[in-house]
Amino acid sequence: MSQLVLPLRLADHAVFASFLDYGNETLVATLAGIAARDSGQGCWLWGPAATGKTHLLQAVCDLAGDRSVYLPLDALAEAGPGMLDGLATRELICIDDVGRIAGDKAWEVALFNLFNELQEAGGQLIISAASAPRECEFELPDLASRMSRLPVFQVRPLDEQQRVAALQLRARHRGLELPDETAAYMLKRSRRDMASLYRLLDKLDLEALRAQRRLTIPFVRDVLQGSSS
Repeated sequence: MSQLVLPLRLADHAVFASFLDYGNETLVATLAGIAARDSGQGCWLWGPAATGKTHLLQAVCDLAGDRSVYLPLDALAEAGPGMLDGLATRELICIDDVGRIAGDKAWEVALFNLFNELQEAGGQLIISAASAPRECEFELPDLASRMSRLPVFQVRPLDEQQRVAALQLRARHRGLELPDETAAYMLKRSRRDMASLYRLLDKLDLEALRAQRRLTIPFVRDVLQGSSS
């Protein structure tokens, strides 16, 4: 994983190989192309929580390496917009959860300046948000206009069958076998958003390693009962 200029590290699992792209094939291909310097000025991706936006931005940075930087604004907004100063020296900037700073004049001006500097330097900007650029409630009209120039992609959520497939893909990436029936049981017994399901899979991975057990329904049931007791 790429070491960032900020005290952050990318999640080990956040790579393109562990992201199920059903319904998002064009978006994933676009992001991979940007990360590989094959295409584009960047893009804006939006969708509800737990649809994989953070995973995708981190996967871009994993593939792009040290020429990129990942900025999760939900965690960094309080540090102030000065952190954007000089970032245009990087070729690729990935900004996660930009809605967190919408309406903050200082942040909006800094982001506007970064956009312009990146364009002049031939850099790329990838933004994630909960909504499309025109609905992001920026107060600076010029910033809204600049953001609207980026290609826009909606991240499509997975249906139930695809959630099972996504869990199994993540499990294989971690060296685990997750049978169909066990994955279906997890969906019935846990919160159904992918972030919660992935957290449960992380816990099961740890417990299975500790107990030297396979991911069977009885084992998952025991772990869940232990968590609730």
